[in-house]
Amino acid sequence: MARGCFCSEWTFEVLVLGLSLCTHQRRLSVMSLRLKLFQLINSVNRWRRRLLRWLDGLGIVAAAAGLLLMLYHIGFDHKSAQLLLIQKGYNIVLGFILVSNLAGLTLSTWKVKVWKLRLAELIMIPLVFLLLNQRINFSGLHWPPGAAGAFLLRDIAVQLVIVFVLLVEISTSSLRLSNRNSNPARLFIGSFLLLIVFGAGLLMLPNATYSGISFTDAFFTATSAVCVTGLIVVDTATYFTPLGKGFILILIQLGGLGIMTFTSFFGYFFKGGSSFGNEFLLKELLNEDKLGEIFRTLGKIILITFSIEAIGAVLIYQSLDQFQAGNAVGQIAFSVFHSISAFCNAGFSLLGNNLFEEGFRFNYNMQLVIALLIIAGGLGFPIVFNYYRLFRYYLVNRFRQLVYKKPYEHLPGIINVNSRLVLITTLCLLAGGFLLFFILEYDYSLKGLSLQGKITGAFFSSVTARTAGFNTTDLTAMAPASVLIMIFLMWVGASPASTGGGIKTTTFSVALLNVLSLARGKDRIELKGREITNASVRRASAVIWLSLLVIGLAVFSLQLTDGHLGLKKLVFETFSAYGTVGLSLGITSQLSTSGRWIIIVVMFLGRVGTLTLIIGFFRKVRSLHYRYPVENIMIN
Repeated sequence: MARGCFCSEWTFEVLVLGLSLCTHQRRLSVMSLRLKLFQLINSVNRWRRRLLRWLDGLGIVAAAAGLLLMLYHIGFDHKSAQLLLIQKGYNIVLGFILVSNLAGLTLSTWKVKVWKLRLAELIMIPLVFLLLNQRINFSGLHWPPGAAGAFLLRDIAVQLVIVFVLLVEISTSSLRLSNRNSNPARLFIGSFLLLIVFGAGLLMLPNATYSGISFTDAFFTATSAVCVTGLIVVDTATYFTPLGKGFILILIQLGGLGIMTFTSFFGYFFKGGSSFGNEFLLKELLNEDKLGEIFRTLGKIILITFSIEAIGAVLIYQSLDQFQAGNAVGQIAFSVFHSISAFCNAGFSLLGNNLFEEGFRFNYNMQLVIALLIIAGGLGFPIVFNYYRLFRYYLVNRFRQLVYKKPYEHLPGIINVNSRLVLITTLCLLAGGFLLFFILEYDYSLKGLSLQGKITGAFFSSVTARTAGFNTTDLTAMAPASVLIMIFLMWVGASPASTGGGIKTTTFSVALLNVLSLARGKDRIELKGREITNASVRRASAVIWLSLLVIGLAVFSLQLTDGHLGLKKLVFETFSAYGTVGLSLGITSQLSTSGRWIIIVVMFLGRVGTLTLIIGFFRKVRSLHYRYPVENIMIN
């Protein structure tokens, strides 16, 4: 009996062990199956990401090829056979764009932060489909006759799609190219240089000019437009076709704000954010204190720029009479061009003699509008934001007082020292320049004008000398003392983070405050209850010294290449180029080829900053963990 129980127990244990082994093997097989499934999913995801990157690259290449095809189309004259090939090329580009957008919509992961990009692809797919169908009718569907169908048949519809896709692709790709390890100075300088080279190529297209243009003149004009200078070697009004003038306007807009501002804004917009490295890089480029405010700052810059330019265009249009700038379309184009050129402190004009053109020199309302646009563009976006914050805070408090009967809440420190310094220096330079020009030019360039004309002319000269480049008077008729004052104003220029050039108002102010501080026996600079950092003083000294060094070397070089034009005119031209002003005593078109390239270099250095260029070559040292023994150097 015991033996039978032992056998039954042994049999039961064997069965339990067998079941356990089976369960374990089943678990192992399930785990192996899951592992294989996970490996398969990972493999599929890897191939999906590779395919997506390849198709994304295909979209970029297609958009770039479409842009080159578009430039070939609008930049050259073609025969009917060539036009037929161009239309086929457009269809191929549209097909690749359609495939790329379909891939992005189906293969990409749908994340909340990239919903704008997915939405753009979702809108682009039926639009490109309709375009292709309207052009080659592959589906058998016919678009109802009307304005929409006629527009889809026009080349402008295809070109707008190509430009939009290229903008999205470049903007989203630019965020991947920049990171925290990137040198902001190199990126800033490289973006301007790339835009200048591309702009020179655009201006050399046969349909951009009436009689062709040399490479030097095209490069000079592109540099002047991108660096918002305004110096010209050929007459903008008569030398360039409407297409060429449109290219110049685009270069002015991109150069005034910086191409990285545009690409970063749209990259942020479509991708819904960026990496910490991107934000750290843009923080240095935009002089923004908070990383979380980068996208908002970019949006404010774009919005304020386009809003002010739109308002300026409307006011300029209102100031024109029926005999100025031709028909209504010509007046609109004239108003938009001059509004953008004024706000960006470019100084380019569609008039042969600038604003001194016969029939425009007495339009004082238009001159005042352009002067205000110049001042707004030259103040700098941080200062505009700072005073906008003060204005908004005041309005909110007044609303609370009137509606809710609450007391006014005072918030100190809204306007920082930088904004106060910029505004005070700007007002002093404008007022001082106005008074000196009014007195000195009363019987010179302002002679023969009415009192209103003299006041407007003196004020406009004081404004335009600070990096704008427009002129309402004959500069060659100025008194010698006025020429020196204008040189000084051109050298100081506009404010930091603005569309203008020069050494900047804060640089001049800090250097002047440093002199006053030393004269009073102080070992630091104090202003409005704040102490100016030693780094700001050192940077101001470096900027001033480098500017004089560049200007001195340029004048010396010009004296060797174009000495016959006169030293006074060469000095004026060099200061105008470095300050990105655009005023001239009439010698720009008379410069030799070597002289033009010297001015090109000076314009570029004046726009990007000589100190920025030096920083671009030497990586910035973040901190030094040692100090040498201190010694005094005998100065004066």
